Amino acid sequence: MEQPENFSYSGSEVVSEEWWKEFNDPKLNTLIDSALANNLNLATTWEQFQEAKAIRKRQSTFLLPDIEAQSRAAMSRPEPDFAGGENVQLGVSAAYELDLWGRIRASVQAEDFRMQASYFDYKAAAISLSAEIASTWYELVTATEQLELVEEQIKTNEDIMKLIRARFGAGTIRAVDILRQEQLLKATQDLRIIYETDVATLQNQLAILVGKPPQNFSETALDSLPQIPQLPETGLPLELVRNRPDVQRQYALLMAADRDMAEAVRNKFPRLSLNLTAQVRSNNFQNLFNEWAYTLAGNLVAPLIYWGRLRAEVDRTEAVKNQQLYQYGQSVLTAFQEVEDALIREQKQKQRIEILAERLKLAQKTNKQLQIEFINGLSEYLDVLLSLDQQQQLQRNMLQRKREKVQIRIDLYRALAGGFDTGRSPPGE
Repeated sequence: MEQPENFSYSGSEVVSEEWWKEFNDPKLNTLIDSALANNLNLATTWEQFQEAKAIRKRQSTFLLPDIEAQSRAAMSRPEPDFAGGENVQLGVSAAYELDLWGRIRASVQAEDFRMQASYFDYKAAAISLSAEIASTWYELVTATEQLELVEEQIKTNEDIMKLIRARFGAGTIRAVDILRQEQLLKATQDLRIIYETDVATLQNQLAILVGKPPQNFSETALDSLPQIPQLPETGLPLELVRNRPDVQRQYALLMAADRDMAEAVRNKFPRLSLNLTAQVRSNNFQNLFNEWAYTLAGNLVAPLIYWGRLRAEVDRTEAVKNQQLYQYGQSVLTAFQEVEDALIREQKQKQRIEILAERLKLAQKTNKQLQIEFINGLSEYLDVLLSLDQQQQLQRNMLQRKREKVQIRIDLYRALAGGFDTGRSPPGE
């Protein structure tokens, strides 16, 4: 992979690990804190890490000897020519495989890397959850604003309807103009239903994210979207690779695959195991520990003819390792792309909003001028109606473009995000 150059844009503001606090929104902070503690999908991901941690611990025990205890007790009744009594046996055995070539240690290292990958997966899930809550929250804010705006537009259209009905009675308005204005009024009333639905469903979505039943959750949205903070410092591309948990996860999986291959290679070498047994036996309990018998045995097993089975396993693990290598490289490229895309989209979104603001000003001037001309009998009402519809659509578009700008900044923070304190310890702590 070529040495990456610096990102296209960069600011001077250093983003904190809890990036959502850059919006200075206490309600958003509360929602994310609640979700990190109560979200069930995130809790599932944490338990997956606990599973990987237990697997790693189990695998590490193969470096230690297995110690077992055996006991046996029997009673025999006197028979002709046979002395009855107790038959008691106690024994302890220890079995241990010498890790001559590091095969067992390689398997432990593989599980250790998989455990790390699982933890990074949890951190990536926490970042994704925080971004999803921020996106949903500001969608709710925008839907609330759209609902307020469309209520104002409905009132405006109703007032105009009353006006042109009065003028129709005076013979200065055609009936078709009333019908057209009625269509515009019904269209805005339909939008009100859409935004009411959006507000309700977005509140339900937030409830699920914070781990609550939708019917038990109610959160009033803000009056407006937040001010976008200054552009953050993007840093160097290689710093991004070291900080992002999804990239760290792919690297850990790559190292685990490498250790799996090492285990497969060393599985072709001989194995040496030792077995130590200590045993006591007596016909009565009083003399049980008087005499001990010890046995030490060694066992050497070397693969001879497996018909290429072990070689095929090495080839398989090598192919898996190469897959993980390419996936790791792809995750690095994707991380670079996400940052570049967010930076470029934010710059272009600013330009789009500026142009849309000019269009809205022109539409308002045009509508005002057409209303004057209509009053003076110089314009048809259809021109006024089309101008009013365009102005109202541009007002709704402006709110949507501002929400998209906030979403782009959320995407940028997520793309730059490293880890933040979730209150849960990483591996080894």
